[in-house]
Amino acid sequence: MGERDAKLPNLRQVAFGQTAPPHMAVSLAGLRRGRRNVAYNSRQREDARRRVSHEASQIGPPRTARRLAFMFRVILLLTGALAMSFAQETKLRIIAIGAHPDDCDFRFGGTAIKFAKAGHAVKFVSLTNGNAGHHEMGGGMLAMRRHKETQEAARRFGIAEYQVLDNNDGELMPTLEVRKQVIRAIREWRADVVLGPRPNDYHPDHRYTGVVMQDAAYMVQVPNLVSDVPALRKNPIFIYYQDGFQKPSPFRPDVVVAIDDVWEQKVNALDAHTSQMYEWLPWVDGELDQVPKDPAERKKWLSADRTRGMLPDDVKKSIVERYGDPGKAATKHYEAFELCEYGRRPSLQELREMFPK
Repeated sequence: MGERDAKLPNLRQVAFGQTAPPHMAVSLAGLRRGRRNVAYNSRQREDARRRVSHEASQIGPPRTARRLAFMFRVILLLTGALAMSFAQETKLRIIAIGAHPDDCDFRFGGTAIKFAKAGHAVKFVSLTNGNAGHHEMGGGMLAMRRHKETQEAARRFGIAEYQVLDNNDGELMPTLEVRKQVIRAIREWRADVVLGPRPNDYHPDHRYTGVVMQDAAYMVQVPNLVSDVPALRKNPIFIYYQDGFQKPSPFRPDVVVAIDDVWEQKVNALDAHTSQMYEWLPWVDGELDQVPKDPAERKKWLSADRTRGMLPDDVKKSIVERYGDPGKAATKHYEAFELCEYGRRPSLQELREMFPK
């Protein structure tokens, strides 16, 4: 070792304060103080180890097992809470499709309120402009009036958007052009869930809305069709609204949502469709003379008019299974849905967990 190297302090000596050159004197003093303040030197660590070993021997196997079991339960609870939190933070993009500018409101309005309140993005789409749905007016003036009603209804429902396509009411056909309109709407919304009517109904517009929704179920993933909008990489879940038709097959209530707690808000949103709730539909049913003139009384009349009777047996069974509460069989207001065979097919449990309660 040379003369220059001999002047360099040994690193171990420096570390433990045994020697130090002048330029390191201050830092070494700090090291000395730090060494005195260290909680566990080699002797203290050994003492600590012995104490822990002694305490463990005093606890004994039964008590240790109980503590381990308790810790395991805590870990499971925390894991479940994290999983639930993650699920709640997963927000869905939902698009409901109807033939006319009030169809989604009737069949999905209460559930839409609950989805929107939970932070999910909900959009309604009407495939026609509703320009034939009245006994005293029609054409462009009626279409404009009904569009305005949809926008107010959307505000009252609390949903993100209500789109009305410019196809003539009563003339909807399941054409390639209409199919492309539906594909485009689903893609633009980047939908996770698509709802619409079954393709069997008294009204041709309703039937063909169901047909074009089915026709779009696979095509939303095909990039070369409607190529101006990016294709979806994941097929949405397609779901039917409830109806009472029995042929070719009756409706199956896979999911039932109790909406007693949001019924008043749903009625308030339906109330925005003045041309339909208090004019056209009562006229069709021969009840126009029964509609009250006072706005508050009209709302009460609407609520009573739209309240169903007792739950059908299949709906009652489904709602009790989902909520785990026999008392739900007494629910007055509900909305029911059936999983479509096209699109993504979740399990019944996943589907029911997806919908709000």
